[in-house]
Amino acid sequence: MSEPASGAYNEGLRSLNFTLPPRMSTDAPAPPDTTPETVAGMAPGAGENAGGKTVVGPDGSTYGSDQIRHLQGIEGIRLRPAMYIGGTDAVGLHHLVYELIDNVIDEFSNDYATTCRVKINADGSVTVSDDGRGIPVAETEALGGRSALEVVFTELHAGGKFDRSSGYTTGTGGLHGIGITAVNACAEWLEAEVRRDGYHWTMEFKRGELTQPLKRLGAATETGTTVTFKPDAAIFGDTEVVYETLHRRLRDAAFLNAGLKTSIEDERTDQKEEFRYEDGLTEFVQYLNRTETPLFPQVIRCAGEITVGEEQGAAQLIGVDVAFQYHAGFSEQVRCYGNGIFNSEGGFHLSGFKTALTRTLNAYGKRTNAFKDIVPAGDDFREGLAGVVTVRLPDPKFLAQNKVKLLNNEAEGAVNSVVGEQLAKYLEENPDVAKVVLQKAVKAAEAREAAKKAREMVRRKGALTTGGLPEKLRDCRSRELENTELYLVEGDSAGGSADTGRDSETQAILPLRGKILNVEKAQLVKVLDNNEISNIFKAVGVPPQAGDAEVRKRRYGRIILMCDADIDGSHIRTLILTFLFRHLRELVRCGAVYIAQPPLYRVTKKGSRAAPRYVLTHEEMQTELVELGRDGAELVVKKDGFEFADDALARLSGLLMKLEEPLETLERRGVDFRLLVREELIGADDQGRGGLLPRYRVTIGPNETWLADKAALDAFLEEHQPAAPAPTADGETAAEGAAAEADAGPLFTVTDLHEIRGINEALSELKGLGVNPSDLISAGLRNGEPVVPFFVRHKGGEDGLESLRELLPKLRELGERGLAVVRFKGLGEMDSEELWTTAMDPETRTLMQVTMADASGADEIFRILMGDAVEPRREFIEKHALEARDLDV
Repeated sequence: MSEPASGAYNEGLRSLNFTLPPRMSTDAPAPPDTTPETVAGMAPGAGENAGGKTVVGPDGSTYGSDQIRHLQGIEGIRLRPAMYIGGTDAVGLHHLVYELIDNVIDEFSNDYATTCRVKINADGSVTVSDDGRGIPVAETEALGGRSALEVVFTELHAGGKFDRSSGYTTGTGGLHGIGITAVNACAEWLEAEVRRDGYHWTMEFKRGELTQPLKRLGAATETGTTVTFKPDAAIFGDTEVVYETLHRRLRDAAFLNAGLKTSIEDERTDQKEEFRYEDGLTEFVQYLNRTETPLFPQVIRCAGEITVGEEQGAAQLIGVDVAFQYHAGFSEQVRCYGNGIFNSEGGFHLSGFKTALTRTLNAYGKRTNAFKDIVPAGDDFREGLAGVVTVRLPDPKFLAQNKVKLLNNEAEGAVNSVVGEQLAKYLEENPDVAKVVLQKAVKAAEAREAAKKAREMVRRKGALTTGGLPEKLRDCRSRELENTELYLVEGDSAGGSADTGRDSETQAILPLRGKILNVEKAQLVKVLDNNEISNIFKAVGVPPQAGDAEVRKRRYGRIILMCDADIDGSHIRTLILTFLFRHLRELVRCGAVYIAQPPLYRVTKKGSRAAPRYVLTHEEMQTELVELGRDGAELVVKKDGFEFADDALARLSGLLMKLEEPLETLERRGVDFRLLVREELIGADDQGRGGLLPRYRVTIGPNETWLADKAALDAFLEEHQPAAPAPTADGETAAEGAAAEADAGPLFTVTDLHEIRGINEALSELKGLGVNPSDLISAGLRNGEPVVPFFVRHKGGEDGLESLRELLPKLRELGERGLAVVRFKGLGEMDSEELWTTAMDPETRTLMQVTMADASGADEIFRILMGDAVEPRREFIEKHALEARDLDV
């Protein structure tokens, strides 16, 4: 997809999870090659299987015993990953990291760990480490003679949380022994390092399969577990882990677990932050309210333990901790956690809190005669509320493996009891706060009644008859929900082009004039008075705050935002998304909202009347130019005259493209690739492969040492242990700062260059083509002139290359010759036919679907970017300023 015009805005809005749905093939599956025996006396497909024979269906498909498969653990997860991690989109991708973080929190909750570190490595892999007990590594007969570490990572329902004797006595998040196995199954590769029993232990996997058995390295004075994995691109369409998403998760974990130290570092951008809170939930609510004006300074806290189930003879002790505070705004934000795990869809603990809040405030208000003309409802008591509800249960039950909802009904009564009792006491002791809260609820009720009348008006005018439709709406003829689309288009000019180019049978156009109202700062009554927003309500055919039943009756199946790719277009798109998130959220939740993705480039051949081609992204453009440049070109090795042409040149250029980004990453980190190659720092690795690069860099003062693998690193560290402190699991020296301050010795650091793994894989494949690492660096000068060991022969002549890294730029240069490449900036640069071809034709367009990946994260971002508070917005913009791209300034 094209890069957004405003990096800061769009980075923040990633909480809504913009995704590109895969194109679906309409081709029918090929018939089977074999002709199975049919059931005697029956037409193919007319009866059931009998006597072990195979039934042939009308379409030629077969169903017999050889079609029955028994998928073992890892294989089943890789085939159906969504069942275990919630999806193969950004939600599932980040859930892999969450599983590892939750394991650390379980160790902390049971007093075995104090720290959780997460690092996004330069190659896109992720490292999660802790200082807990370390996963057991011993081999036992009960585990079939295998190491416990191997079993935990490769078998379903394997773990230490099924038995209380393992030390997990406090409510944990891990339940089924599936999470860490799912991480391994969905990883291109995974490395596990354990520090326990006085040693370092390592084990490696590739796509869930064991590749390096348990190996004992040197001595370890500490305990803990470190897991590093790279998400598998064969499972996830986009494997880029988002720093902000993990940042929120680790910040929330520190809030919820007072005293836990969490940290996150991103080697790609050098961002890093550390969290630790002593008064967790109170500070959490203050943080949530940082973009608002609190109505009173105190955070109301209700905490206690309730024993339930005694009557049934199965008593459970449930811990409840709730904190909340009201602000002057209108939005409600209550976050719910079960055993430290965020439940995005709430559950029984949320319903218990809502019931207690409404009942207690209602009773107090009636007793103090606070309600005269109108009695607030539950929603009114929660307007402007920011809160956190947490429970700890010995046997939690969640909806799905990603634990989006708590299903323990006993939690409802526990929260209801604790909050009801303690809130009633708080209100009696703080009548001034109680008065402010009740006045807020009364005003909300009055606004609700006024908005109800306005909604009824919108509902009447927004009926499915044409009489109440907006004047500017260019409606479509079809009324079938599955096929119809409404384009919300920026400006009358683009609206006119879209109207001319559209398919009027199924596509409707609604031009929007200028920037719509920022609904984040407005009550519903004011929102409904806005003409552009009122037109959207009428066109879509649903009222504000529509529920699932009303959304299913909408006039169009898809709502598509089509804005310019400049800064104004980005702002308008953000305003519309804010409106949809706040007032038509169910449209987003059901997957009906899309963003049109016009191409970034138009490519035409000079002097040709052939139709132009359109390229969606910069990356696709670079790849296409290489492919065009290869046409008719040959790479010649001067030394022996060997030629790379056709398929050989395609394979060579493909491997060089695979190397391009990792090499740039390596050099961005200050590592000289030429130095590594020229010094021949390593020969063969432990698998006998020669000519590979070292992965670890150790610096002791000014001295630098390169080491091939973890075993070599461990041996080096053991030898130099007396001279320097031992490094921690994430590659940073323990007590490094203190040692430096005390001048205890030279600075000692270990850098794990994760991107070397991908570089070495590509180098191994290049070696099969006769290409050595030295061919990728300049050969230097001879008689004052650069040495040119290669040249590219093409239709226009020959061009010399000092190294093979110059091949891709040269091919792109050749590919661009004779082409006119135009980079689009806005919809106004396209005529109606071009707009149809690139952004509206279902056969050729690309749509980005907006889904509800992280509702609480999106809520926070909208309040920061679109709310009244200036300071949080300034901090956000300053933090993301360097990420902004394509700004038209």
